[in-house]
Amino acid sequence: MELAGKVAVLLLLVALVAADEAPKVEVYSRKRAVVGEENTLNCFVSGFHPPKIEITLLKNGAPMSDVQYADMSFNDKWHFQRLVYVPFTPMKGDVYACKVAHSTLQEPQVFQWEADF
Repeated sequence: MELAGKVAVLLLLVALVAADEAPKVEVYSRKRAVVGEENTLNCFVSGFHPPKIEITLLKNGAPMSDVQYADMSFNDKWHFQRLVYVPFTPMKGDVYACKVAHSTLQEPQVFQWEADF
């Protein structure tokens, strides 16, 4: 097979392996939530492709400060994952959520943290 044919086959394989995939989102606290006790809010986004994604942690609809972003990683199918987290002190009445914008979503999606208190 000539070089151009090999390149075409390689590009086809990459396109098949790296198909667009919507993100799966989990929002949870590091430990069991207690009102007024410091904790960490996590948003774990996985299984998405392409890798360009916007992840925002929200408190009562506003972006939170001091948010940390773990390095993005991927699996053998080229599906990416990323953990975003922030220290927080849950209080009754506050609403925490993770907002995700990705090319596979028609509009950004908001995933709310369900407090267990």
